[in-house]
Amino acid sequence: MQKSRRLLTLLFLLGGWDSFAPGGPPAGITPDFDKVIAPLLANRCLTCHEGPQAKGKLDLSRRAKVLSGGRSGPALVAGKPAESLLWQLIDKNKMPPKHALPAAERALIKSWIAAGAAWGTDPIDAMRFTTETRAGYDWWSLQPVKPQAIPAVKNEAWPINAIDRFILARLESKGLSPSDAADRRTLIRRLSLDLTGLVPTPSEVEAFVNDPAANAYERLVDRLLASPHYGERWARHWLDVVRFGESHGFEHDELRGNAWPYRDWVIDSFNRDMPYDEFARLQLAGDVLRPANPAGAIATGFLVAGAYDSVGQRQQSVVMRTVVRQDELEDMLGTIGQTFLGLTVHCARCHDHKFDPVRLTDYYRLTAALAGVRHGERDVTPPPDRQTLAQKRDVHLRIAEIRKTLAAQEKRLRDLIQAERRPGKPKVNVPMPIAGWDFEKGLADGIGKLDAKLHGDAHRDADGLRLTGKTGYAATPPLPWPLKTRTLAVRVTLANLEQRGGAPMSLQTLDGNVFDAIVFGEQQRGHWLAGSNFFERTRPFSGPIETQKKPVYFAIVYAEDGAITAYRNGEVYGKPYRATGPVRFDEGKAQVVFGLRHAPAAPGKLLAGKIHRAMLFDRALSATQVAALAGVSFIGDEEIVARMSPAERDHKRQLLDEVNRLEATLAPQAKKLAYAVTPSSPEAAHVLLRGSPTQKGPVVAAGAIAAVAGTNADFGLAADAPEGPRRVKLASWLTDANNPLFPRVIVNRLWHYHFGVGLVDTPNDVGFNGGRPSHPELLDWLAAELTGRGFRLKEIHRLIVTSAAYRQSSRFRGDAARLDAGNRLLWRRSPMRLEAEAVRDAMLRVAGKLNPAMGGPGYQDFKLFVRGATHYYTPIDEDRHDLQRRTVYRTWARSGRSRLLDTLDCPDPSTVTPARAVTTTPLQALALLNNSFVLRMTEHFAARLKNDAGDDVDQQISRAYALAFNRTPLAEELAAARAVVRGHGLFVLCRAIFNSNEFMYID
Repeated sequence: MQKSRRLLTLLFLLGGWDSFAPGGPPAGITPDFDKVIAPLLANRCLTCHEGPQAKGKLDLSRRAKVLSGGRSGPALVAGKPAESLLWQLIDKNKMPPKHALPAAERALIKSWIAAGAAWGTDPIDAMRFTTETRAGYDWWSLQPVKPQAIPAVKNEAWPINAIDRFILARLESKGLSPSDAADRRTLIRRLSLDLTGLVPTPSEVEAFVNDPAANAYERLVDRLLASPHYGERWARHWLDVVRFGESHGFEHDELRGNAWPYRDWVIDSFNRDMPYDEFARLQLAGDVLRPANPAGAIATGFLVAGAYDSVGQRQQSVVMRTVVRQDELEDMLGTIGQTFLGLTVHCARCHDHKFDPVRLTDYYRLTAALAGVRHGERDVTPPPDRQTLAQKRDVHLRIAEIRKTLAAQEKRLRDLIQAERRPGKPKVNVPMPIAGWDFEKGLADGIGKLDAKLHGDAHRDADGLRLTGKTGYAATPPLPWPLKTRTLAVRVTLANLEQRGGAPMSLQTLDGNVFDAIVFGEQQRGHWLAGSNFFERTRPFSGPIETQKKPVYFAIVYAEDGAITAYRNGEVYGKPYRATGPVRFDEGKAQVVFGLRHAPAAPGKLLAGKIHRAMLFDRALSATQVAALAGVSFIGDEEIVARMSPAERDHKRQLLDEVNRLEATLAPQAKKLAYAVTPSSPEAAHVLLRGSPTQKGPVVAAGAIAAVAGTNADFGLAADAPEGPRRVKLASWLTDANNPLFPRVIVNRLWHYHFGVGLVDTPNDVGFNGGRPSHPELLDWLAAELTGRGFRLKEIHRLIVTSAAYRQSSRFRGDAARLDAGNRLLWRRSPMRLEAEAVRDAMLRVAGKLNPAMGGPGYQDFKLFVRGATHYYTPIDEDRHDLQRRTVYRTWARSGRSRLLDTLDCPDPSTVTPARAVTTTPLQALALLNNSFVLRMTEHFAARLKNDAGDDVDQQISRAYALAFNRTPLAEELAAARAVVRGHGLFVLCRAIFNSNEFMYID
């Protein structure tokens, strides 16, 4: 490696040194400063002697600084090497301190000083030159993608397409030859697992093996690329790279119930073969580029797919919140840089990148481009077309007409019953609340010690607790007892009916992370709902819209079985529903707040109006009890129906059936949310000296990395430019047709997944610390092909998998391995172990239990418990159809681990994973032998064999091999398996198959 770096340096410098003898330039010839001296100083000296932190305060990058010198005085006396401190230290081998300069370089420095020390470009840009310790602007991956001539080869019979010629030319140069082609059974298994992640069925294998067409293989490739399972397979690879998870991580690890739309968008984009440049642009700025299309907003889930420090975001210290925000921006920039550019951009947060030409200023220009990006949920409900709107309007009119008819009928009967009750009104036994507040009299809790305290601009008078909706609310001390089943009841007057998201009453944990609240107008304008953290226990009640700005008595009842029922003025509001819960609020860790949905207080959470009275019960009140609290005599539906004639009852039933049918037609229009970018006004972006928020440098405008050749890193935006254009400019710069990194990185990534290692073996780093391309010309040829073919990834897939290089046998060859042990020259197709998800999917498919459902919310192989604000994910393994979907549809909670997947090297979703680890451990063997999922699939596999093959043991074994290995057993295998089945049963054979290398590996 060291020799190769020196070679790069010498090659670059050759243009200036090629006429010089080893002892230095001939007498009378002055070394060219920019071509010779500046690169030499950059390579040998500027690591220590540049900028305000230069050692000895000697800055050798600027002429004036060299002449003025550092602590020891002037470093240079033009024309007099012997009097120049710089030369004295070099001549005595004191500088550079670790390795003395070679004689030729010493001679160059001396000749330059003797000739007058003429200076060139000032200052010397240390990043301009690639040296032994860092990359410069001339680094290979930063250079434009150049057209590549397809090389000539000796063996003209082997290549199928241009890829093979690049591969074969390298093999022949090393005295190697490629391997023979794999047989058809191997090829279809390889292709199916590679392109779709699924084991082919026996019928698919036989059809391909017996297909006489000359283009049978190419047609197989096209079929698999067109399969919807292709998107599932390759989306999983992408989700690894973008650190996709469905919970926040950090201390509380709250579940993100609406992160899955991004996963589905990625799958759909791959299946539709969306051009890769468009795919990238939408993930950075889809909501701005396609504001009318919900998919644009969903695509931005990429930016917020990582962990989110919900605790850090709410810290009291402004400095600490700023640090957390900078960490969040670093996560986004690090992912963007590694995913699309193959550069570790985030390493320039505190100082200029030590190994790649990325400056501190570049980093903060990029943070300015993302300064308005925030985590959150967005409404991505598809907009209805005109016909749908007209139909919806007609449905609503008909429902309103029916409800008006029913209401008139019920009012007549209710009035009749009420009139009969007045002489002897029945008494209702209402339990004592555990806390109660009459705000028209004061802030005290009339039952216990939960006296309310005012915050912000809230104040109280004879009309009650007055709230402006700006900063005011009231809060109680912590509850002295735990609370689970409960009833919240409040009498409130709204200041306006257009407000959205305030709550007259809420029960919350002290930090506000978990809450249940009576909320007005948050999801639907003018409607009441049961608010909860991340809408976990929230569904629309579908009650009537609020039309009056006068006192309303509203109550929500949370029952033991999770049922949530709302009441307005004593009558059921809309439809009750059942949620997961109720949540338990622990002793001393919860409080009641009035006028605020949940802490911390912020616009959109605060109520405008007056709260008159409120009560909290530690039980679920009945409808009769809630009605009594509201001051009305509750009349149940059963009592009203009993007063109807048979004809009236039939008519009511018909009308209600019609309402249910009509409402069912409206269900697809229900609100859809997605975890995505929720943009806000960008904060000013400063260069932070040493990355510290307390050391703010100059304000910077949005921009990019100047070192990327062929692109303009200046976005032409003002420092206070709006949020949207910043991300649009970033997306345009990133996908610019002249950006050499963008196509190189993705074609290398595709190669990595097809062959197990990329042409550059570090898919996320093509900078100085990354690998060097094994076939640089092929990498550029593929990058040019991608650009020329409209950035269609399936075109590159097709080129790769139809090549002779891909179709090679994986048979080991000792002669080739001695020359190329790592198979970097591709003299065979290296065997590849299935990753954890593919192993699980293969077991499900072979056992006949794979649930083919695609899309939608993921299955949850855990039970969720919430204590305080922290979410705990306890793994479960049950034999349920909904838990047997492909593993890409698993809900990927960051602390919701899976014993089987983790053991098989499934990565933590909190981290970027460009290449899966492949380990071999005793735990893996134990998991494949004893994990409950594996044992259950083994049982299903055995049952399937009996069902498919009957009682014939040989037929059962043959069927097992066809399903799991896509081949027939050899004679000796059949005999051995027969003995196992007869002696120990089918279960043992199936268990052995799931534990075999042939099942676990591609090839």
